[in-house]
Amino acid sequence: MAYTTINKSTDYFNTKLYTGNGGTQSITGVGFQPDFNWTKNRNDNYGHTLTDSVRGATKYVMSSSNAAEATNAEFLKSFDSDGFTVGTQGRLNNNNYTYASWNWIANGQGSANTDGSINTTYTSVNTTAGFSISKYSGTGSNATIGHGLGVKPNLIFFKRLDSNGSWVVYHSSLGATKYLSLNSTAAEATASDEFQNTEPTNSLISIGTDGGVNGTTMVAYAFAEKTGYSKISSYTGNGNADGAFIYTGFKPAWLLIKRSDASTERWVILDSKRDTFNVSNKAVYADDDQAENPSTSEQGLDILSNGFKIRNSNTKTNTSGATYIYMAFAEAPLVGSNNVPCTAR
Repeated sequence: MAYTTINKSTDYFNTKLYTGNGGTQSITGVGFQPDFNWTKNRNDNYGHTLTDSVRGATKYVMSSSNAAEATNAEFLKSFDSDGFTVGTQGRLNNNNYTYASWNWIANGQGSANTDGSINTTYTSVNTTAGFSISKYSGTGSNATIGHGLGVKPNLIFFKRLDSNGSWVVYHSSLGATKYLSLNSTAAEATASDEFQNTEPTNSLISIGTDGGVNGTTMVAYAFAEKTGYSKISSYTGNGNADGAFIYTGFKPAWLLIKRSDASTERWVILDSKRDTFNVSNKAVYADDDQAENPSTSEQGLDILSNGFKIRNSNTKTNTSGATYIYMAFAEAPLVGSNNVPCTAR
């Protein structure tokens, strides 16, 4: 058994739930100063808001939209030592509404990465957690950019900032000839103009001529698997309420699941703080603005000490023979770095 190098997952990723007050509010208890914040209003049809320290706290994009980057001083106002501050805008702070925020740590605004044929403006990287954020200016021609992780990334989200453009997703289970779109239910598509049919390396990401990866101004979020902390892989559905068990090597705190071989299924997000006991079923969908959907029949699963088990026969997570890609982050590793089993809640 491989042992984790991250005994305390919440030093690098943490879910924070809060209730809005309609005015400026400091959200504390994250446990670190986040560099990437993904927040969703649980009660209403507000879009997912994604903000990072590389682009600046008041600038946001939405996972559920192809819209360009926007700036609003009353959204996420600042990243703070133990969380973040939100302003008066209802998407992040409507009075008495509840919110889920998912937070990752990188390394502040970072600095230019010069490994590729295109120098990034900034790359903020945490090699321990396998996460980096890069902002760069595309050329429209085949190119490479440096990601700074020191290992091959398993999943990358790309978003054009200066104009409308769909999200482009690389996932290692699909390979570099195929891609998905985070703001769409579309199935995997094959194209050489996204990644040049070239897998990422320990230092570089290959980008093609498409504006979704090589527009005028871009952001890329890159994730690499870390034993006991993150898992980025795929599974096959069986169409049965006694569904597949997926081993991760840790108790998941957060899950993102998408059927990759069909064009009708959403990007399902579940976490262990909105669902504190099994079955876990309070989903929001990364590609859709709708409020939280607590439906066991659609996406119910058990979060276990060493992975998760599907407990439904719904097409969102368990069509027989269908392929589902996923990304998971840990609440607690199964085994710590000192070879002693960790205690999961």
